[in-house]
Amino acid sequence: MSEPTPAENASPRRGGDIDLGSARQLERWMMREIPDHAGPVWVDRFPGGQSNPTFRLETPRRNYVLRRKPPGKLLRSAHAIEREYQVMAALGPLGFPVPKTFGICEDTSVIGSPFFLMELVEGRILWDPTFPEMTPSERRAIYDAQIDTLAALHRIDPVSAGLSEFGRPGNYFARQIARWSKQYRASNPPADEKMEKLMVWLADTVPPETKPCIVHGDFRIDNMVLKKDAPEVVAVLDWELSTLGDPIADLTYFLMMWRAPAGERISLHAVDFDTSGIPTMDDALDRYLSRSGRVLERPIYWYIAFNLFRLAAILQGVAGRAAKGQANNERALMAQERVSPLALAAWDNAREAGAPA
Repeated sequence: MSEPTPAENASPRRGGDIDLGSARQLERWMMREIPDHAGPVWVDRFPGGQSNPTFRLETPRRNYVLRRKPPGKLLRSAHAIEREYQVMAALGPLGFPVPKTFGICEDTSVIGSPFFLMELVEGRILWDPTFPEMTPSERRAIYDAQIDTLAALHRIDPVSAGLSEFGRPGNYFARQIARWSKQYRASNPPADEKMEKLMVWLADTVPPETKPCIVHGDFRIDNMVLKKDAPEVVAVLDWELSTLGDPIADLTYFLMMWRAPAGERISLHAVDFDTSGIPTMDDALDRYLSRSGRVLERPIYWYIAFNLFRLAAILQGVAGRAAKGQANNERALMAQERVSPLALAAWDNAREAGAPA
């Protein structure tokens, strides 16, 4: 087998890298589990991925993506690669755009933590949601494709997909607020008055329970692959936070871009909606509602406040792991700086939704 990269003497080594010995173990596993596998295997780590380290595997027959849990002690229910694998394996046969899956391994003796393999889908992954090099019509077409893909996901019946047990019973928002409040506090955060107020107010004002559907949990442009030459979503990636839940939560996580603070990479705060081709938040909301038949049970700003709070709590967890030496890339070390501005933006939206001063 050819030596994988990064090489054994690479410096600095990041948490979760696959060393030469583990790569050899991985190839033996692939020989057993993938009937048409042919080596050798070259391993290279993708940049990004603050939660689960992700790798490109090249072989003579096909290329794969490997997602693994990071090493070390982890927060309970975090890094749920098993759930990622389960939902992609269920959605693919129904025609929803996800990568083909090739197997999951929970034996930690192979590379040191559980992992799964999926196909490497070729296409465009865009990181800047303003699409600066595109025309207004191209920008609008891509935004429409994203919204339509999300509406299509929410139309899939969880029972027909074999995912009826994929989420817990009860109010999705109540569960999510409790979960992220608990994980936020478990991450040893610095004092933040806005986060404390949000955890109380959101829990006291949850929307009524709705019939659950499959939700992605992290639906944004850099978690999807577009066709190289067309505004079409060919694969939705990164299903770690997926569950059965309220589709409006999924939608408003996507809409959070329109209300995110200026320092966030996804923020659309400087966009000229009259000339850019990018829809306004109201336009995006109307397109989704018309294609899904959904309604809002609370002002839109309640849902935006919830999602900004949730993102702040997630980033506090990233910062907590970075402080313990479990960071998976350099950006994780800066996560702490993002928490307070997100909490402030969340509280501003909460005030617009009726939260007291």
